[in-house]
Amino acid sequence: MLNFIIKTHQKDTLYAKPHLFILNKGMNSGKPQKEPFANSFVVIFQNEKDCESIYFVAYSLWQTKFWHPHLVGSVIPFLRLPDFSKEFNPKASLMMQEHEEHQENIAALKLLEQKEKQFHENINLINDLRRVILYRYCKR
Repeated sequence: MLNFIIKTHQKDTLYAKPHLFILNKGMNSGKPQKEPFANSFVVIFQNEKDCESIYFVAYSLWQTKFWHPHLVGSVIPFLRLPDFSKEFNPKASLMMQEHEEHQENIAALKLLEQKEKQFHENINLINDLRRVILYRYCKR
């Protein structure tokens, strides 16, 4: 069973234990990230392995728009801490029950993330080459 603490992140607070941040305002509420957001919850863990596992659970919930029904507010929707805690704990436990499947899913998501990063680097290189060719062409 995973042990973690969920709190509201305070600006300029440093955390000694492994942690991740979950955005709590806007239509991207629920988005996990290693760096702090201005409006976020912080999930603090005992070890790095748990942090990584829960990161991908949170990422999956965010990508599937799991948090949209729990958003409140008319202009800028936001996610409340009690709602987040109440829904996140059981959902994370349920998703991690099948350990082998969970590990396979994490490995697949990591591979996709790595390939996406390589793809973006290749796109940037192509754009740089395009600029160089156009620059040479215009200098004549």
